[in-house]
Amino acid sequence: MTKIERMIKSLLGYKRLIISETERALVLDKGRLTTILTPGEHWIKRDGTEVTIYQVNDLEFQSSYEAALFREKPDLAAQHLTDIRTGSDEVAIVSLDAAAHRVMGPDKRLIFWTDAGAWTVERLSLVDGHGIAPKLAQRLMRAGLTPKMTSTEVSDGKVGLLSVDGVFQRKLEPGTYWFWNVGRKHLVKLVDIRWQAHEVTGQEILTKDRVTIRVNLTAEYRVTDPVKAATAVKDFVEALHRALQLAFRKTLGALTLDKLLADKVSVDAEAAGQVRTEMAEIGIEVGEIALKDVILPGEMREILNQVVAAEKQAEANVIRRREETNATRSLLNTAKVMAENPVMLRLKELEALEAIAGKVERLTVHNGTEGLMSDIVRLRD
Repeated sequence: MTKIERMIKSLLGYKRLIISETERALVLDKGRLTTILTPGEHWIKRDGTEVTIYQVNDLEFQSSYEAALFREKPDLAAQHLTDIRTGSDEVAIVSLDAAAHRVMGPDKRLIFWTDAGAWTVERLSLVDGHGIAPKLAQRLMRAGLTPKMTSTEVSDGKVGLLSVDGVFQRKLEPGTYWFWNVGRKHLVKLVDIRWQAHEVTGQEILTKDRVTIRVNLTAEYRVTDPVKAATAVKDFVEALHRALQLAFRKTLGALTLDKLLADKVSVDAEAAGQVRTEMAEIGIEVGEIALKDVILPGEMREILNQVVAAEKQAEANVIRRREETNATRSLLNTAKVMAENPVMLRLKELEALEAIAGKVERLTVHNGTEGLMSDIVRLRD
């Protein structure tokens, strides 16, 4: 447009408006929507015209005239805007130029500038479940679009029990799982299915001979049916604890203290079988059950220590008497051998002489060895 034409436009009551490549302008004439201006030079009336400029780089179209534009100028809106809506049971992944841009939950609406790029929409139904495929979840995580996602990890040796809105759905094997967090609550309870040890400590029991003791029980167990174990009782570990308490309180109470201490590592087979049967009904396998500790009151410990000390002293006396008897019998046998064998007697005399000679500095022998031996030892008249 020439300079003269511009002057004429200005004299006729128009004003010049330049729209850049990154802008769009919504024009209202006397309060009514008329058009959307694209990049370039435009002349609009000064009086009664209202212009609102939008940045296309903002991507999303947000305006108080949105409803009026789609109602009064649907063709114009369709030309410049991309309208995306989701149903009540679906999630939409909106991508710009093949890159994930936004995740829309159910019953949502977003309007984007069409000229911002190539918009695509991937719709996912929630009717069959809220699970997210691993590849899609990783793609959304890389794009930073995680607010509408929730994840859980099930490690080796465990299983996960998935509940949706408080209702059990299915069992999850070890791995990582993602779910849509849109209007529904997902809860995953982890259950360890490996062999574990459970201890029942500090149980006070009155024995048959009316001695109050405290015992510690230990039991090995593992979960064989996680679903049954988690749903049949509130807490299966507490159920095992209570079963051990009740079964062995009655069993151990029927034993005397001596019998209980004599075989404290073993437990009653009938009581153990009762516990195993009861736990099997809720999906728990119980292995070995044993008495770990038997704790006695202070005064009872002192009495038992005295009893043990007396028993050991008596055993020591018996051993001492037996050794003395054996020594006396050995001496008697030696004496009989010497009396019957003069040569043996002479050998013993020589051994005695050798022992004496080793303890003195000087030894003088008179009248020969025979005289010396006769003077030292005289066994005959």
